[in-house]
Amino acid sequence: MPRALAQPITYLITGGETSSSTTPADAESRRLLALVRSAVEARVTLVQLREKDLTGRALYELARAAADLARGSATRVLVNDRADVARASGCDGVHLTTRSLEAGVVRRSCGADFLIGVSAHTFEEARAAYAGGADFAVFGPVFDTPSKRAYGAPVGLAALRDAARRLSPFPLVALGGVDEANAAEAMSAGAAGVAGIRLFACGQNLARTVHLIESLHAV
Repeated sequence: MPRALAQPITYLITGGETSSSTTPADAESRRLLALVRSAVEARVTLVQLREKDLTGRALYELARAAADLARGSATRVLVNDRADVARASGCDGVHLTTRSLEAGVVRRSCGADFLIGVSAHTFEEARAAYAGGADFAVFGPVFDTPSKRAYGAPVGLAALRDAARRLSPFPLVALGGVDEANAAEAMSAGAAGVAGIRLFACGQNLARTVHLIESLHAV
């Protein structure tokens, strides 16, 4: 599948509620796969399996099942940090954190068809992702969000706008406190789409959420 991502990008990130004792047969694993299935049906652009505490085997089994659900659809599945698991399981790519290998290393190892997303909190980090051959960067936190308060203030819309302008057409996806009420502000600031956990957490509402973001992009 071509790496180019049609805009607006909708990026569902799983909540990381699994643990090292979670198995593929557990209710949480089944819930995650049901969410992936709903994302595929709603034509969510990207799904990131952000289950950091799973064992390597359990993560591989989850990723393989998610890849099977998304195969042939408009949805692409990425694995957080673990490019090796992503490749072995047949997923589309990896999402790299600030503690992961650099995008350039992963690109050289995994090839031209492997989708690479990178977390960026500053213009410099987003520029490094672009220079390293990443396909997009998630930029934020743009708005205040409880889960990120311990790391400092949000970067804000001005920083998003500046980075999007200077790196265009490299896609920056807004993350951090994005909801249906403020998504339009992020898109107006130059975001190529929006990412989140809570925004996409309800499988029953995914189609409506995707439609809303697509309508904002069309304005």
